[in-house]
Parts: sequence; structure tokens; C-alpha cells
Amino acid sequence: MDVRLLCVGADAIMLYAQAPQGGAVAFIGALADSIERELGGALVDLVPSYTSLLVIYDPLQSSHTAMARQLRQLARNAAVAQEHAGKTVTLPVYYAAEAGQDIERLADNAGLGVDEVIALHSSRKYRVYAIGFAPGFAYLGDVDERIACPRLATPRLQVPRGSVAIAERQTAVYPAVSPGGWNLLGRCPTTLFNPHSKPHMPVAVGDNVRFEPITRTEFLRMGGELE
Repeated sequence: MDVRLLCVGADAIMLYAQAPQGGAVAFIGALADSIERELGGALVDLVPSYTSLLVIYDPLQSSHTAMARQLRQLARNAAVAQEHAGKTVTLPVYYAAEAGQDIERLADNAGLGVDEVIALHSSRKYRVYAIGFAPGFAYLGDVDERIACPRLATPRLQVPRGSVAIAERQTAVYPAVSPGGWNLLGRCPTTLFNPHSKPHMPVAVGDNVRFEPITRTEFLRMGGELE
């Protein structure tokens, strides 16, 4: 694993991992876990992505040189855990036009039935590649190429909380009401970001997600909302 460190501030270091995407994601997940354990109070924040990891530290507790040295050692140690797969999280989804207004159009464009789209979307395990765009928004991949779909030409000003969507070969769940240009398939009742809980999210970079179809009644019983 080739790892490069770059100073990006008086209290921040960016680590870049060069490897095939899946391997880099696994490595970043293992490294983030190790850094969180080992740095203790010197760590302020971690921001993982596909092939990079931003480490923000307390400059009163460590110098840039010392922190870089420690991160290089932790990266070497984490390389042996590259097969780190993370946990698997199952998210329930109510797939329907009333919960995902693009599902029928997506099915028509793909030459499939709605039930086939649901089966394809819920039949595989997705890797959490990155967290971004909004707190709790996890980029998941890869979607079956038969249901891959470009982003909307004009994003919506408001996408409902819990909306399950596809853009190209990635899928995601909107954790809160927000603008968005992804194609909506359904809705998930699970809370995906809670600033008052530890951890704040049920998933992390390197984890895996499965979607489980549920009925309208089950969705509402789990706390899901429909306009």
C-alpha cells in the first residue's frame, strides 16, 4: 500500500492511499479505526473518503513532525489489516412510487418491471465508500449496471428525509430533507444521523449495507413518513 502524507494546515494532515478502489477503502477504514484508538486526546477529528483520510489534531499536544511520524507508523500497521471488511448494516426500504417518485421512470428506461428494479437494488451488498454532501449521507456502491441512472438534469429543491436513491452506479439514503438530484426509489425509516448519539451514524466508511424491502404498513410502524 502506497501512502502519501500532505500537510494541509497548522493542525491537519491528509493521507492519500494508492490502491484499487476496494482495497483503498478497506485500508482507510482500518487506518481510521487505528488512529481513533491510538491518538486519544490529541485527535480532534477524522474525515475519511474513498482513498484519503483527513486527520485534524490538537497542535498543543503534538507537533506536525511527531504527528506525521506516528501516522506513518499507524499506516504501516494498518496495511496488514487491508482485508478489513467492516460490519454489515441492513436498512429497511419501502419501495413504491409514493415513496420514490422516480422508480417507475427508472424501470421503464431500463426496460424492466418495478419489481425487477427492487430485486436488483436489494439483492446485493454495498460498500460505504465515503461520507459527505450532508451529515450522515453515505455514498454506497456499486449498483447493478442494469439500473444505473444519471443524475437529474435539474436537482429537486427538496428531497424527503430517508429517500433511497441512485445516481450513476452509486446509491444512498438522504439522512435529512435537502436539495438533491438523485433518482428516488423508495424511503428508509431508519435514522441515519443523530448528533446526540455515539456513534452519530449506523454506518462508517468501509462498512457494508444491505437494503431489505418492507411493506407500507411496516414502514409507517417503524416511524417512516409519507407526505
